[in-house]
Amino acid sequence: MERVITFDNQLRSSIRANLNAHERLVQPLEGRRHAAVAIILVDSDPVRHDGDPIVAVDMSMVPGDPRDLQGRPLDGRMIGVAGGAAFLLCRRAAKLRRHAGQWALPGGRLDAGETPLQAALREVREELGLSLEAENVLGWLDDYPTRSGFVITPVVLWGPAEPELVPAPDEVLAVYRIGLQVLLDSEPRFLTIPESDQPILQLPLGNDVIHAPTAAVLYQLRQVALRGLLDERVHHIGEPVFAWR
Repeated sequence: MERVITFDNQLRSSIRANLNAHERLVQPLEGRRHAAVAIILVDSDPVRHDGDPIVAVDMSMVPGDPRDLQGRPLDGRMIGVAGGAAFLLCRRAAKLRRHAGQWALPGGRLDAGETPLQAALREVREELGLSLEAENVLGWLDDYPTRSGFVITPVVLWGPAEPELVPAPDEVLAVYRIGLQVLLDSEPRFLTIPESDQPILQLPLGNDVIHAPTAAVLYQLRQVALRGLLDERVHHIGEPVFAWR
């Protein structure tokens, strides 16, 4: 049987303690727009929550030569990742004007007068049909500045074990439960590209690789919240060219 992390109070307490001990890095807006994303922790079953409705993904824009540990080319599907405590990851709808079809955490830009928490909770309701409250907050990760002109503030939320999700079809193509053990076992890769001096992070999950900004947030979740490597930073991690727009 594959190893999994149990979705229980011990995990909740451990993640909360690590995030509380982490000195969060805040980025000034400096003319950029403010956005918030939610990392929602839930339970998952390796059978019921496995599978990908997508059968073919265009990998031509992915930098490098993405392959799995056996050297096989990746096909972009998110399979074999569920089991035990997990986070929710979305594939954006193909019809969206920005970043269509890309991987994303639930979230979006702040409306006028909103706090990052209010925006994150609103976006979770709108995108996933899931209502969470301030009591669900475990802690916060560092702000991440993007090439497309945003500062993203990530909040970590403890969700229900079996959430009833109703994805908004105009925004979300599919929602996946990615086991935290899969995230821990992933072997992050750092590439160089001629267009940027920053290291480009590829975070292998399933049959795909996730890139920043989503990968930067998940990498810090892995390092800080799960591994307890406090104050490990990600603002220096770069994005591939296709994410700059």
